[in-house]
Amino acid sequence: MVNSTQNVSSNKHFILNGFNELGALRPFLFIPFFIMFVVSLLGNSLLLYIVISQKSLHSPMYILIAGMAFVDLSLPVFFVPNMLLSFLFDWRGISLSGCLVQMHSIHFVGAFQSTLLVWMALDRYFAICTPLYYHEYMALPRFLKFIIPFVIRNVILITLFVSLAGTLSFCASDVMNHCFCEHMALVELACGSTAINNLVGLISLFFIPVGDIIFVSVSYVVIFTSVLKTGRSGVKALHTCVTHIVVLSVSLIIALVAFLSYRIRNGLPAGIRVFFSTMYLLFPSCFNPIIYGIRTAEIRQHFVKTLMCCRFVQTVPHF
Repeated sequence: MVNSTQNVSSNKHFILNGFNELGALRPFLFIPFFIMFVVSLLGNSLLLYIVISQKSLHSPMYILIAGMAFVDLSLPVFFVPNMLLSFLFDWRGISLSGCLVQMHSIHFVGAFQSTLLVWMALDRYFAICTPLYYHEYMALPRFLKFIIPFVIRNVILITLFVSLAGTLSFCASDVMNHCFCEHMALVELACGSTAINNLVGLISLFFIPVGDIIFVSVSYVVIFTSVLKTGRSGVKALHTCVTHIVVLSVSLIIALVAFLSYRIRNGLPAGIRVFFSTMYLLFPSCFNPIIYGIRTAEIRQHFVKTLMCCRFVQTVPHF
């Protein structure tokens, strides 16, 4: 018999059993998740194409929006294809090493969904509160001092809690009630003390999404206060910032429900918990390109032109 305190070898396998309570209806989940996956890929690819192809959009704000589109394009690729195969063919197995790689990829790339909102808030702060020095502050050499610390923070915290999860011993069930390798879903399967894992997970939660949200909120309070005091560009500032606030609010609600559902004792059904954890990653990837495309006038104009151009090409007769 294997000692319960012995570390698990890298060939330990787990069963991803998310939405198992749906029984025979589980394969039908392929349809909505596949549609969301396609919407995410098409929407973010189009947004990236528009920003890259239009020189008029090569300003810091639009480059940051393109960065968000790249994150939203990459994130679903790490877990949705595997999840769709699980729904269709009931392929649920994953090794510990594969689980840890997937976990690190998802959490690391996902962390930049909130971090990019911080950089966007800084961009809006410089543009509205210090317009005369905007290009100076947003020049890459100076803006790097705002980029590098956040990148280092994300690398250290994500790598730390994933590495700690890899040292746990799993001597009980190998069935993970999730559709992908989420940190707390894996930690729950460990035997022995997981206090350090929970603590590092909570620290990461506070210093990345919660810390970013607090930073963004304070930035917008300062921006709106400055606009109200000076009475200049109020409507334009409000219109520009509301887009980020909408994205922030939706992401915050879904993220807090997803993260805290594993740490607070509640009667939340397992399927609902898995649903919110999945939506925390997938919904912003579908939601962001639509919001930025609709609410950002310059992107919306180029988006319409692109669609009209494609339609014209299709209708031109070929001889």
